[in-house]
Amino acid sequence: MKRFSAIQKNDLLLLLSMGFTNIGGWVYHIALNLILLDQTGSALAVTGLYLLKPLATLFTNPWAGSLIDRMNKRRLMILVNIAQALVMFLLPLLSSLWAIYALVFLINMGSSIFHPTSMTYMTKLVPKERRIRFNSLRSLVDSGAFVIGPAIAGVLFIIGTPTNAINLNAGALFLAGLLFLLLPDVETGSMNRSGTISFQIMKEDWRIVYTFSRNAIFVILIYFLVSAVGIMSWGVDSLEASFATDVLHLANTEYGFLVSIAGIGVLLGAILNAVMAEKGEPLSLIGGGAIVLSVGYLVFALSSSFQLAAIGCFVLSFSLSFMNTGFYTFYQNNIPVDVMGRIGSLFEWIESVFVIVVMVGCGIAAELISIRFSVIVGSSVMLLFAVLLVGVIMVKRTSMRSNTELAK
Repeated sequence: MKRFSAIQKNDLLLLLSMGFTNIGGWVYHIALNLILLDQTGSALAVTGLYLLKPLATLFTNPWAGSLIDRMNKRRLMILVNIAQALVMFLLPLLSSLWAIYALVFLINMGSSIFHPTSMTYMTKLVPKERRIRFNSLRSLVDSGAFVIGPAIAGVLFIIGTPTNAINLNAGALFLAGLLFLLLPDVETGSMNRSGTISFQIMKEDWRIVYTFSRNAIFVILIYFLVSAVGIMSWGVDSLEASFATDVLHLANTEYGFLVSIAGIGVLLGAILNAVMAEKGEPLSLIGGGAIVLSVGYLVFALSSSFQLAAIGCFVLSFSLSFMNTGFYTFYQNNIPVDVMGRIGSLFEWIESVFVIVVMVGCGIAAELISIRFSVIVGSSVMLLFAVLLVGVIMVKRTSMRSNTELAK
């Protein structure tokens, strides 16, 4: 009974700290957009914020993995959260666009370190038999943040200012960092206390990632096909508001309602996923979720009315939790935990290159041809990647069945 209680407590604390971070992330994102728009009056300046995240990943991730795998994960998560909170407190005090960009870049660097660190920590903390259940709850927390975060931001803007919202998020990050102090230390063996990383060490780590990739082709294919689906969704999402207002000619209130429908879809999907997660299997969740997600985007892209767009938004958002739960579990079960920081960081570095290419490509296509063309092509390519993903899964399962029969 004591063991069960300790497990429940650790899961709850970890999910709670992630919830604070995710909800705060939405508040911070919306508030910062408003602050920058108010200070500069430039939509281009706001667009620049979206490029800072992948740029920060490009700068950080080549060396971050080497640091993550050699340092105490819990200590590193605490340090990153508190450092981000302190930097965030400074943001409202600045008026220079480039100074704001510099601090946002630092915050995004922290996120690039935190994500693979937290994934490694969770893998060590949660045993294999409980991961799919935990990840379903994690998806529920993420989905709740998607709905609650913007709502909290709206209330804060009514009773206060975007500056107050930024400060509140900084406080939430600080609190999340403190919550990690209550979680167990999962490290075994000696850790590099200094955190000193040389170029020679990084080269050796890159070689380790390359060797793993060559020996785990199926894992790599699944990882990058899921990433490809996600990257195409980001490209289409960057045009969502323009598509809704300029192509579908929706009023601001109608667009707001469309976003609310997507929020309901995310939440309902996450709840159903949390209830049924233990009956599922990671690869089935990944494949099914990716197909339904892509179909939802394509329905949205081909829609000519609010009703069709709403159906597409609901379908795509409903499927997110299933795909994410399956992917998180598959990743944790198939990436060696002792090199997970290095592998995750370098893989995310590659993703960031393609995120920038796809977002710029979608923007150029929308400008030179049309927004609808760009959204339809992006959604179609996403569906193609999803079909390839399911094909790879089916080939693997057929191969495994054949090997089992031969063994008999």
